[in-house]
Amino acid sequence: MTTNNERNILAKLEAIKEIRTKTMQLEKIKGKIIQEVEASEQEEKCLSEYKQEMELLMQEKMAHVEELRQIHADINAMENVIKKAEEARNRSLDRAKRVHEDYRPLKHDIDRMRRDYLGLERLPELHEEESGLITPEMFARSYFEKHFKNEWRPENATITSFAHAHQAAAASAFLAPVQPPLQLLPSSSKIDHHRALPPVPGPAPTFRQQPPPMKSCLSCHQQIHRNAPICPLCKAKSRSRNPKKPKKKD
Repeated sequence: MTTNNERNILAKLEAIKEIRTKTMQLEKIKGKIIQEVEASEQEEKCLSEYKQEMELLMQEKMAHVEELRQIHADINAMENVIKKAEEARNRSLDRAKRVHEDYRPLKHDIDRMRRDYLGLERLPELHEEESGLITPEMFARSYFEKHFKNEWRPENATITSFAHAHQAAAASAFLAPVQPPLQLLPSSSKIDHHRALPPVPGPAPTFRQQPPPMKSCLSCHQQIHRNAPICPLCKAKSRSRNPKKPKKKD
């Protein structure tokens, strides 16, 4: 009877010892669980803050992308305005050069008559009258300037010889003999001049470089080069919508 009691007591003592050891181990595990849960809760709070900050950054990014898109749109609009202004300027300058082709021979004829018949000085040139608006080089390279000496001088020489032939008869009456040449000279010179001058050539065709192949960025939807690995605006990696399939090995 005593032996059985002792065995029961020893078994209980061993059980108490094992329970105590496992309880201490359980408390340690429990403490670790609580510690990890608290760390998880702390990281959850930080993660929420990080997500809010990320959302703000994305909003700021999209705002900058929109600003860049608007800037590009303004640049394109301004380029179109500049192009139209340049075309209008060139058209006005071309019209001025074409009108100058009619102005120059007429002025040359008037200057010659003033000098030969009246002994007067020539009329001032356009760049002398409008020095702030017209420069001497503005019409220097016009088509009429290049052909003026070849096509206008023989006619002027004929008119000049015709005028000198009548200067002897015009000695008594200074202005009377001048009227017949004035009636004949403008009409004949105008007709011969228009027959002699070829039509003004049009402007030379300009070379336009073709734009490079472009594609839309999947992140900011901005037009970028087709082979660009990274978008220069939003720095997002560019992925092809139709990637190449790997070749099968035999």
